[in-house]
Amino acid sequence: MKTALITGATKGMGRAIAIAFAKEGVNLAICSRNEKNLGEFKDELLQVNPHITVFTKAADGSNKEQLLQFAAEAEKDLGFIGIVVSSLGIFEPVSILDEGDAAFEKQMNTNLMPAYHLYRHFGKKMIAKRQGHFFTICSVASLNPIASAGTYSVTKYALLGLTKVMRQEMMPHGVKVTAVIPGSTLTNSWEGTTISKDKFILPEDIASAIINIEQMSVGADVEEIIIRPTTGQI
Repeated sequence: MKTALITGATKGMGRAIAIAFAKEGVNLAICSRNEKNLGEFKDELLQVNPHITVFTKAADGSNKEQLLQFAAEAEKDLGFIGIVVSSLGIFEPVSILDEGDAAFEKQMNTNLMPAYHLYRHFGKKMIAKRQGHFFTICSVASLNPIASAGTYSVTKYALLGLTKVMRQEMMPHGVKVTAVIPGSTLTNSWEGTTISKDKFILPEDIASAIINIEQMSVGADVEEIIIRPTTGQI
């Protein structure tokens, strides 16, 4: 049975990805700062599929020590983790000149560093097994910067760059690396919007793409997948 570790798994895209993997019979490791939300989501996942194991730990994924402790305890409980989905992220629509002094570090520690730390933690273990799959949830801002969200764009550019390096390092060892690059997706960032959901990508669309990519043959690796709203960015 496969096992996936997912950051940012109780909300938005991460939540949809976790549910999709549960339906496929994949064991899960998830963390959240909110222990109550985490427990409720674990119960929901086990209702989706009572035959899987769900490991949870209250932890802040943007904190290196807490993140790596979560990863280590998940391995101890579940064994080899062959799928790592880095979906933790925050979107702050403000220009670089107008943001607060702590904004850059906050977004780097949330949008980029968890993927880096998890890659360093799991990469050599996947190499030893000659199997595994890293998914990073990037953004169309990884390709074209958004002036009104300057630091967010910087972090997402960096995340895509990290993903490209990861792929080059993993390629000789049979480990797959995929950058998922979504456009406007109906997550909590759009809470309260009056725009029709048909104008957005849904989190379930991202989850469906990841499930299908992960289930491809051993010889196939989707390097990048760009998913945009049918009628364009919002």
